[in-house]
Amino acid sequence: MSFTLAIVGRPNVGKSTLFNRLVGKKLALVDDQPGVTRDLREGEARLGDLRFTVIDSAGLEEATDESLQGRMRILTERAVEMADVCLFLIDARDGVLATDEVFADILRKKNANVILAANKAEGRAADGGVIEAWGLGLGEPIRLSAEHGEGLNDLYSILMPLADKFAERAKRDAPDVDVAVHDDDDFDGPRVPTKEKPLQVAVVGRPNAGKSTLVNQLLGEERLLTGPEAGITRDAISVMMDWEGVPVRFFDTAGIRKRAKVQEKLEKLSVSDGLRAVKFAEVVVILLDVEIPFEQQDLRLADLAEREGRAVVIAVNKWDLEDDKNAKIRMLREEFERLLPQLRGAPLVTVSARTGRGMDRLQEAVMKAHEVWNRRITTAKLNQWLAGMIEAHPPPAPGGKRIKLRYMTQAKTRPPGFVAMCSHPDKLSESYKRYLINGMRVDFDMPGTPIRLYFRDQSDANPFKNRKKSTPSRLRKHLGKRPHGVKPGEKF
Repeated sequence: MSFTLAIVGRPNVGKSTLFNRLVGKKLALVDDQPGVTRDLREGEARLGDLRFTVIDSAGLEEATDESLQGRMRILTERAVEMADVCLFLIDARDGVLATDEVFADILRKKNANVILAANKAEGRAADGGVIEAWGLGLGEPIRLSAEHGEGLNDLYSILMPLADKFAERAKRDAPDVDVAVHDDDDFDGPRVPTKEKPLQVAVVGRPNAGKSTLVNQLLGEERLLTGPEAGITRDAISVMMDWEGVPVRFFDTAGIRKRAKVQEKLEKLSVSDGLRAVKFAEVVVILLDVEIPFEQQDLRLADLAEREGRAVVIAVNKWDLEDDKNAKIRMLREEFERLLPQLRGAPLVTVSARTGRGMDRLQEAVMKAHEVWNRRITTAKLNQWLAGMIEAHPPPAPGGKRIKLRYMTQAKTRPPGFVAMCSHPDKLSESYKRYLINGMRVDFDMPGTPIRLYFRDQSDANPFKNRKKSTPSRLRKHLGKRPHGVKPGEKF
């Protein structure tokens, strides 16, 4: 049975490094600078035969006000209350600090299962810190080295009996369910439950556009750290939710500024993490600020999503602050058509992440974009449509050579990709390709989604092309015989 393990401790004690070690991937950003992690990041951990959920938290700091550090502490304390087990990390090289003693008292009150671990414990320099950890009153500390993977066997030995206890409790609390046997003629439902793969949605935009607030509004709780400061989110945080009956995984990404303004190493890592989320998402929501929409960076993000072949939804946030909404929406649609012609027809919705207005429109737009992104068109309909397009506007004849479009078929989805067989594909102009793609968007109701159209020479599919002519075998056999009257060895 799975359980939840929260890793807590002061800043820069190695929580994110241990998190990456347990999940087997570099999901959390790691840097020598303290306070890199600000949100709660969850991952599926593996330790021997144990499978559990691990939570990487922000560094605990002695701040209880409404400052950024205070809000980070509130999130971490919430993770402590939610988790089944807390792993309290200290830095063995620094020893036990006064802050560690304060948080040890807090953990004893908030969670019954607290494991004390002294990280960075490789070498003799850490012996003093490990001995000091006994004074925290949390039992024997584990000597760990998250960077080198040392001490994980001791952690496994402590977690194993706790995992058995949680499994017994879950089995005891689980309701008894009678499994009914259905007759084949009367039962129409599914016999084997299927696990539906969640829809991957990435929310991207410039700093302070309201991305974390939007995800919190959808979740219905303050799951992600928010505030008036720009650039609070530093790495791409994924959260699972049931969105009107559809399992969805949202990726809240760091605000992406212009490349020239990104100088610090940590911000470069944050931007790379956000761009990687775009590449792995299925639908990308470009969140704009209604006061300064369609900035140059917004256009670059939208163009990146289109080039990566993702379905795109444009959402304009802070709509509750706008007075003249009718004039503003007209202006937004005009600028969208003018600045992003490659995404013509993509959904443009107005939302307010603070009040929750427009969330239904956003959900409808995301589901529609995902459905179009996965759409498949039959070859018969494609060729019937292609014949009509050629009749309305025949392809050009460069150099007097008429280009003949033979037939067309769909090769892939996600995004939709099509292949058209024709003569002289290298001479086909870009304008005619755009004519076909725009016609496909209109006639097959595929607005906004990236469409890939490839042209191939029909002769390339001929297996006998470029094959040298050879003498038939019967003729070779006949030519190999000596004529009548020619002796062996004589030329003929």
